[in-house]
Amino acid sequence: MAFGLGQLRWPPEIFWAASPREIFAASEALRRVPAGEPPARGTLEALIRDHPDGP
Repeated sequence: MAFGLGQLRWPPEIFWAASPREIFAASEALRRVPAGEPPARGTLEALIRDHPDGP
């Protein structure tokens, strides 16, 4: 809500009528570097294995 109402300055009726896809597209338009493709499953699994949360 802070993004839609604050940064975008959309009125409440526009914000609440927007789809998640529209809100995401608006957020991407304001990013300096596009998000790009998400990491592959194997990459995530390797990161989880190499950097566990526990001690």
